[in-house]
Amino acid sequence: MRRADFHYELPPELIAQAPLAERSASRLLALDGATGATRDLQFRDLPDLLQADDLLVFNDTRVLPARVHGHKDSGGAVEILVERLLGGGRVVAHARSSKGFRPGMVVRLPGGACATVLGRQDDLVEFEFDRDARDYLEMHGEMPLPPYIARAAGAADRERYQTVYAREAGAVAAPTAGLHFDAGLLARLAAKGVASAHVTLHVGAGTFQPVRVDDISEHRMHFERVTVPAGVVAAIARTRAAGGRVVAVGTTVVRSLETAALGGTLAPFEGETDIFITPGFRFRAVDALVTNFHLPESTLMMLVSAFAGRERVLAAYRQAVAGRYRFFSYGDAMFIEPSPDARVSA
Repeated sequence: MRRADFHYELPPELIAQAPLAERSASRLLALDGATGATRDLQFRDLPDLLQADDLLVFNDTRVLPARVHGHKDSGGAVEILVERLLGGGRVVAHARSSKGFRPGMVVRLPGGACATVLGRQDDLVEFEFDRDARDYLEMHGEMPLPPYIARAAGAADRERYQTVYAREAGAVAAPTAGLHFDAGLLARLAAKGVASAHVTLHVGAGTFQPVRVDDISEHRMHFERVTVPAGVVAAIARTRAAGGRVVAVGTTVVRSLETAALGGTLAPFEGETDIFITPGFRFRAVDALVTNFHLPESTLMMLVSAFAGRERVLAAYRQAVAGRYRFFSYGDAMFIEPSPDARVSA
């Protein structure tokens, strides 16, 4: 398939630049992947789409305030976006400077800190901070808002670009489908008998990298760290035995669970994944999906097209544009049920 097969026209004014006042006040477009039928709902209607014995699986990664600005001794400006903590002061990061980086170069940072360049890892730069990197970022770093949000991160983003259940620090981008859940909605779901479980996928900045090849089979995904605990595998088995559905909250949960099921049966998993889900993929672990709207021609558009059918997804996106839905990280959401040919028979 071609990258252009996943294109749609999006007016720039529909890209949400800030969250709504209340997390669960977003709109929700429900898509039936079997028929293409859609419904315009509110996110607070989600409990009406679920039933007792369903299982919601969340990604509990926590976004690091991973962006920091500094300067070289020469005065040149430097921007560091930490991709991964390696322990202590060592990190690998996306880094920008007018004249590049060489081993031994020192970057002066806010708060009197400094970071020394150790070398390169492909497109990333390895730094060693002169103090614990995680503690430093928590105090001095900025939330790494996506590139399509045309403003600097503010104090409110420290809370709102983070799910209410985030607990495992390590992401540099939020699992944004989860941003719509607040304590009240979670309580309503639990009261209905909808169970919950948590996996961890630390979202990397590579999630925003565009697909640059025309033939999507030539695209190579970035690696991300994943943990699917044994307790989640057991919860999914109980859900299926009771006739319930496994509902992934976000594409990161889909990628986590489907990575853990690549051997043919869902099993506990801890490691890295570069799974690339495109039309023709057979889903073994996920029965329904809550997700935000995704960028045209992106790998996530390809994933949801694999789940519900490309033509149905594109038609739903055209409806969302016409209906003035809000798009991307701080935007509205979808509830997607799969097309029949996307699912492996349980």
